[in-house]
Amino acid sequence: MGLTHILAFGAAILLARLIFHLRPAAYPRAWGWLLLVASALAIFWLQPAVPIRNFDFYFPVATLALATLCWAVTAPPETRRERENWIAGVALAGTVLLVALTRYLSQTGLLTPSRPPQTLPVLVVLAAAALLTLLLVRFTRPTPRILTAGILVLVLVFVLLKTPALAQWSAAGLRALMGQEAALAQSTDLRWLGFSYVAFRLIHTLRDRATRRLPAVTLREYLTYAIFFPAFTAGPIDRLERFIKDLRAPAPLASADLANAGRRLLTGLFQKFVLADALALVALSPTAAAQSTAPGWLWLMLLAYSLQIYFDFAGYTDIAIGLGLLLGIRLPENFNHPYRKPSLTQFWNNWHMTLTQWFRAYAFNPLTRALRSNGRLPVWSIVLITQLATMTLIGLWHGVTPGFVIWGVWHGLGLFANNRWSDWIKSRACGRPAVAAALNASPIPATVQRLLAAALPPMTTALTFVYVSLGWVWFALPDPALAGRTLMRLFGLG
Repeated sequence: MGLTHILAFGAAILLARLIFHLRPAAYPRAWGWLLLVASALAIFWLQPAVPIRNFDFYFPVATLALATLCWAVTAPPETRRERENWIAGVALAGTVLLVALTRYLSQTGLLTPSRPPQTLPVLVVLAAAALLTLLLVRFTRPTPRILTAGILVLVLVFVLLKTPALAQWSAAGLRALMGQEAALAQSTDLRWLGFSYVAFRLIHTLRDRATRRLPAVTLREYLTYAIFFPAFTAGPIDRLERFIKDLRAPAPLASADLANAGRRLLTGLFQKFVLADALALVALSPTAAAQSTAPGWLWLMLLAYSLQIYFDFAGYTDIAIGLGLLLGIRLPENFNHPYRKPSLTQFWNNWHMTLTQWFRAYAFNPLTRALRSNGRLPVWSIVLITQLATMTLIGLWHGVTPGFVIWGVWHGLGLFANNRWSDWIKSRACGRPAVAAALNASPIPATVQRLLAAALPPMTTALTFVYVSLGWVWFALPDPALAGRTLMRLFGLG
């Protein structure tokens, strides 16, 4: 989401609120329809250019189709029959067709980076998506087998997009399909904007339907949740049951909310387009790492990268939350000063919080319960397996590459060590009078003990920051060999 998008969205939202007399709660259904159409149009506008012909149009269409199909398999039978769903389907198809028809108004593209495809193939795609949706609505029920199949399809697409070799192979096939030279395919051709976040929202709904925890929602509500444009490109990853409460009763835009939204927007813009972009000039990068051998400069670049990635993500979150407040939707917080935390566990409880909570709910907790039910594994091994598995999955979410796997393992081992150290301290200090007496009888003067106690939190915070920053080396440098050499050079060993 660029600066132009953000300013345009902000102005359009304020105009819409003015039209709705600053009280969309009085018109919740009309406001809900406006959010759906606006979000559908926005994902076409946000989609970046793609080297594969017409796919900067077809990727947003695929997002809308996947979300519609997931609603079809998660909706209870009684919800599927509601008349509003048919209206939503027609409105969605009409929006897509409207974007396609802009090809006749410009030789380049009004809402899409390039000129949309011809109308006939668009109609064929819409007809195919509509037919598949009707078949799912008519002949399927949200059974565990159907829901699991939906999750597997999303995971398969995710792996195809995130694995460089598979992405290049897929790009070659799509290029050939569109009459382009397949030999020119690159793994970066498949720039499907927002899929990582949309897929996790859809998997959340599929999984919660399987456990009977998903509320019944209409197609309009489901689609608005999946593609809500302020959170489309970089989160946060909201939960359907929380999002739907705000959607059904959007908060009126009081002066305090307007001031809070403005503050979040200005903070996010400053973090993203001033701090993050300035730090990017000196932050660690493959080119800079390959050319620099001085440990001091490498540490400076690593520090800049650590701050840049935080301000970039946190800035986008503030912008998303600010836009959401203007729309009457209170998106969840995603960052809470993570670099100020004194342990790696607390860091991950405050960094990209909605992503962490998603993996805790759908990976860490189920795996922990499964291993505990075994009854034969010691506690320490369960902690090690679950931490390593969860953090490796988080690494793979960013990309199926060795560097992201190593980054995940790095944090998994760090969290395991943090957990074991915390348990060891508790086991020695809690409920042991002899230990407490020994501490009270310490020959260290009380003043020195107070100074040490005051110095400990800053020391552990600094240690946590250094550990996280060293992990960013694997994140910033895709080549594991270069990342390994850079780590050695940071300590003067290379």
